Amino acid sequence: MSTKTETQHTAEFLIAESPGTISRDEATVTVPASTTLYPGTVLAQLSATGKWVEYDNAGTDGSEEAAGILYDELVNSGGAPADKAGVVINFAAEVRSAALQWKSGLTDNDKAAGRADLKALGIKAR
Repeated sequence: MSTKTETQHTAEFLIAESPGTISRDEATVTVPASTTLYPGTVLAQLSATGKWVEYDNAGTDGSEEAAGILYDELVNSGGAPADKAGVVINFAAEVRSAALQWKSGLTDNDKAAGRADLKALGIKAR
């Protein structure tokens, strides 16, 4: 019998957000080749293009400042990075800290810096 692994569902990380859609914005997210970004992925916005990428505290192009959280899954099955239309939570929300998805290789200090960036936007990780 095969085993299936259930991944995080749309907005499963979200505890509460402001009424309406004030907490959300549409975004162009650059998804690396052969990668799935799951709901709850912590994102940053590139300074030069305004596109969203995975948060990376070691970056120097805007990716070093967490600026939002991916609302729904984005899949890139191709062999090159691809821009995908998505939605980000980037203001006034409460999220489950344990459900946040982080770029591989980030340290606990990197994640703490990312949570501090989010808190400055009014996004509380509990």
